[in-house]
Amino acid sequence: MPAPSEWRYKPRRAPWYGGRKTLLAVGLITLLTLSGLVILALVREQTGPEGFLVGLGLAVLPVPLLVTAFCWLDRVEPEPWRNLAFAFAWGACAATLVAIIANGFATQWLASTIAAASPATADTWGATVVAPFVEESAKGAAVLLLFLFRRRNFDGIVDGVVIAGITATGFAFTENVLYLGNAFGEDQHLGYSGLQSTTAATFFIRIVMSPFAHPLFTCVTGLAFGIASMAGHHQRVRRVLLPLMGLLTAMLLHGVWNGSSTLGPYGFITVYGLFMVPVFGVLTWLVIWARQSGLRSIRAHLPAYQAAGWLTPPEPVALSSMKARNLARTVTRHRHGRPAARTVSEYTSFATSLAFLRARAHRGAPDRDFTAREQELLHHLWQRKHLAAPALTHATHATAARAYAPAQQRPQQGPQQGWAPQQQTPYGYPQPGYQQTGYEQGGYAQSGYRQPHYAPPGRPPHPSPYDAPHSASYGRPPGSAP
Repeated sequence: MPAPSEWRYKPRRAPWYGGRKTLLAVGLITLLTLSGLVILALVREQTGPEGFLVGLGLAVLPVPLLVTAFCWLDRVEPEPWRNLAFAFAWGACAATLVAIIANGFATQWLASTIAAASPATADTWGATVVAPFVEESAKGAAVLLLFLFRRRNFDGIVDGVVIAGITATGFAFTENVLYLGNAFGEDQHLGYSGLQSTTAATFFIRIVMSPFAHPLFTCVTGLAFGIASMAGHHQRVRRVLLPLMGLLTAMLLHGVWNGSSTLGPYGFITVYGLFMVPVFGVLTWLVIWARQSGLRSIRAHLPAYQAAGWLTPPEPVALSSMKARNLARTVTRHRHGRPAARTVSEYTSFATSLAFLRARAHRGAPDRDFTAREQELLHHLWQRKHLAAPALTHATHATAARAYAPAQQRPQQGPQQGWAPQQQTPYGYPQPGYQQTGYEQGGYAQSGYRQPHYAPPGRPPHPSPYDAPHSASYGRPPGSAP
């Protein structure tokens, strides 16, 4: 029998699970690679070598700002980097390629049929009707794919908005390379040297004034998918209609934005100030509210696991506070290095997923694999608890002291004496199964806390939601029949 420290939980998977996952990943990587090569050749052909380099250098400027903003929104339960990388690559390569090809064919068809006598009318219809439909559908496909195939990581409004925003950021990046490169080519054709009128105007409108335009449109689609993800499996109509309504709304916003250029000299400013900015403000407020709601959900649902012995009493408080989380990572990094701080980050991520899993069950929308997923997350927590729990306990006490102590008496941020348990490991924290740790010495044993103990491999430790729970609700979604 392996020692507890060597045992690793492995959830049961279908025999074909690994092969299917690998095949899907290889197919997507191949598709995105081919799309990237084709879009690179098309953009370079349209802009020329110099225009391509100028457009690339200018278009990349807003990308770090937008990606940082979306990652900040996603800090409560960060999306796996693979999901974000896929979303950006899909927007920059596959969605842009579809948009260029489809928009070109549609505009040519309009020019040769209903608008044969007026090419300008065909361009207007293409920009206000065809382009919004094609582009928002192409970008929304990335959100749909992650909604269907990465369902575990898609469980709320913030996830939908972040995935949609990253996808649209990639799309806007490639589109800006094309527009700025073409503008530079026009300036060169007219005899200007360097960045002159057309390039400067395009840069000001697309990079300075409206870098959030494409992310704003697609985030409406992501918002609808996020709301749909919180619906139960039996609410199929809601899960289908909400994304469709979000996609149609995104197309409408996109069409109004593209059509502003046809409303006269002040049409752009009017639409920008009276329409786009208010919508942007409302969506930003809604996403920040959803982010705070996620923290409140952690505070509400993790105490059930603390009562069962999986968490110490201070941990639900610390995990529901971004300030306490940051302090726990900072203290651990100063005391034990970056690998230990990364372990604390993993612990907070798994604990957040556990809270959201139980929150969905309380809303009446439990995951089909609720029990298996709960067991998997609890084991991930237990493997890291010896390092993360003392740091989070210290962070809870330190943030509480800062909140209530006078300014001159507030403790300094950083490691303090006495916050680590007495029985040490190479990291400075206790191994699972230890006795008389800092938790018991601090009085938590009297409040009902007791340590779980390891069971033979293949079974969860005790007490657990599956063996001898403190609460009869463990081991099944809340609200289900015993």
